[in-house]
Amino acid sequence: MPPASTYRLQVRASFPLSAVASILDYLTQLGVGAIYLSPLLRATSDSEHGYDVVDFTAVDPSRGGPVGWSHLVTDVRRRPLQIVVDIVPNHAGVADASENAAWWDVLRLGRESPYARWFDIDWTRGRIRLPVLSDDEDALAALRVIDGELRYHEHRFPIAPRTGPRPGESARAVHDRQHYELVSWRRADVDQSYRRFFAVSSLAGIRVEDPAVFDATHREILRWVREDDVTGLRVDHPDGLADPTGYLRRLRAAAPTAWLTVEKILEPGEQLPRAWPVDGTTGYEALADAGGVFVDRAGEQPFDELYRELTGDRRTFADHVVDGKRLVTTTILQAEVHRLARLVPDVPLATDALAELLVAMPVYRSYLPIGAEYLREAIECASRRRPDLAGVIAALEQRLNDPADELACRFQQVSGAVMAKGVEDTAYYRYSRFIALNEVGGDPARFGLDPDGFHEAAQRRLAEWPAGMTTLMTHDTKRGEDVRARLAVLAELPAEWATLARYLHQLVPVPNPALGYLLWQTVAGAGLIARERFHAYAEKAMREASDGTSWADPDLAFESAVHAAVDVVYDDPQINDAIAKFIRLVEPPGWSNALGQKAITLTMPGVPDVYQGTEWWDDSLVDPDNRRAVDFESRWSMLRALDAAGELPPVDRTGAAKLWVVSRTLRLRRDRPELFTAYQSVRAIGSAARHVLAFDRGGAITVATVRPVGLQRFGGWADTSLVLDRELEDAFTGRRHAGRVAVADLLARYPVAVLVPR
Repeated sequence: MPPASTYRLQVRASFPLSAVASILDYLTQLGVGAIYLSPLLRATSDSEHGYDVVDFTAVDPSRGGPVGWSHLVTDVRRRPLQIVVDIVPNHAGVADASENAAWWDVLRLGRESPYARWFDIDWTRGRIRLPVLSDDEDALAALRVIDGELRYHEHRFPIAPRTGPRPGESARAVHDRQHYELVSWRRADVDQSYRRFFAVSSLAGIRVEDPAVFDATHREILRWVREDDVTGLRVDHPDGLADPTGYLRRLRAAAPTAWLTVEKILEPGEQLPRAWPVDGTTGYEALADAGGVFVDRAGEQPFDELYRELTGDRRTFADHVVDGKRLVTTTILQAEVHRLARLVPDVPLATDALAELLVAMPVYRSYLPIGAEYLREAIECASRRRPDLAGVIAALEQRLNDPADELACRFQQVSGAVMAKGVEDTAYYRYSRFIALNEVGGDPARFGLDPDGFHEAAQRRLAEWPAGMTTLMTHDTKRGEDVRARLAVLAELPAEWATLARYLHQLVPVPNPALGYLLWQTVAGAGLIARERFHAYAEKAMREASDGTSWADPDLAFESAVHAAVDVVYDDPQINDAIAKFIRLVEPPGWSNALGQKAITLTMPGVPDVYQGTEWWDDSLVDPDNRRAVDFESRWSMLRALDAAGELPPVDRTGAAKLWVVSRTLRLRRDRPELFTAYQSVRAIGSAARHVLAFDRGGAITVATVRPVGLQRFGGWADTSLVLDRELEDAFTGRRHAGRVAVADLLARYPVAVLVPR
């Protein structure tokens, strides 16, 4: 059975399993159905996220170890809570070879290692290339033999049997006899010999499609399900696998009753493969829908015009997608494209043709034979864009369509990486027309979503994936949920926003105006957050955009100019005051949007997830900012006070109103699940009906205010009403309503309501 809801927690050395145990009473009081834990298996030392697993056999000691896990399981069993765990089947951490026994053994013994089958290594390339050296032609001079190992600064590597140093011999000579070759870090992107997670060379792809590898890497996880009452598993990055469908079937067979969700990002119109034996995705498409209804579609034209005016950029988002994907196929993912081309050595210009096909893929990947239509679309598009390569593409078509062909398999794996790095991590930072839309799982070209579109999506979700996760924020989102909620207000205030944007553009110039526009929108959405946090965000944003600077080759002059502009925002009183004045304008309607999208996400079809800390207002930006420590004690103290006071909290900067809405709604989902089994749109009547989004979940009716600025300018709710066929009580205010109810009365206290039978 799926949980009633989940609460995502980032488990790490600074917040280990004992800390999780210490807040179980708070989470129970909040109304949470299941704690949803980040990866727990032993990871690279100092890993903050846990996705770089080095040992699949035990819980990470720094995260609490087996003892901490056992105690947590016992504590959870005493409460009405369940456990969901994030798992990582696609890759393993290899940043420090000495920490990963399997990787160490492969480096020591090469293809003779019993672990050689674990890793997706291209053995035709000879020695395994390890891109750890400095960009210096004499970098290997720093190599040393110490305690029977090769050492390069802090890096340690094994020495194969019978290949150790001979009298008078250099460490370099020993290196030359190993199964691996240490190379410049710059070669990672052009000449790699093992599959990576995207362009991260410290994460090596594993061959989980091999039954023996699956068993070895999932034994402990499946023991948790079998013996420790783990209810659900969240599968990280299935798109990187050679055979996602086969993997998920094997996982389902091994955990037949587990709640399985997959971190799958769906493009607009794309559907999760029905052949997958899972309960749904982790909810990025729900995030886009729930946030989209708060964006005023009438703002699109003025935003288009302002963007072109301030940036000079007349390209569409689709143009930026092509540019971003083409950039990564020729830079950070060159090695992956070259590996594809090596599979067709008899086809001239195969590298160019494969790169063009990767650029043309309209979705992250196909799962042949599932999704063959997307490959056809890519073939047609690439042939049209590059008629000079049409013959080459035609020569590749048969093999690319054959699920049994290694070329087809690897092409599918690479296409997802190209989409993720070219779009999410490049185009999203370059195309800054309206960054509220530039979110994982979103579509920056779609300016808002009308209520009918939301209702259709919700009804489809109930019919097809009723137990999929719904969320507003994850550890991978580009900005926090409340930042997006406040940004949505800008679409209702295009003239006021344009005044501030032009002012900042003129007085605080940034070398790349599109980047500058992204930063000023960030200020409007997040506010004047701690200076160091904004500087860290600015650095990540400009390097991800790779338009003026980059991670590989930072342009210090460019970056200094950007950081100087950030400092001006904080240090110039006139500019600071202008920003503060604008924030005061958008803050109240931003709160309204934030409460509305939260209530919608918690009550729409699916299993709602609350990302850690977001029961209060959240001003987080992209990771690692959104993984900051959470003050749980203050939240718990406030919740106890709210429960004891008997008074409704105001909507203000404390965040108490959001905690009130979240706790009351989560408790309903947990205690009265029968109220959330259906879906029917509820239509308001009256002159301001367009500002109401309402739906009936089979007993519980959610009502939310949309586009609050427009509502205020219209003069309020006036004659707008809802018709209720029975007496219902608002879970937030305790007030009862029946018959024809004035929305002005229903939403007099909060911009949202959840109505339930007593």
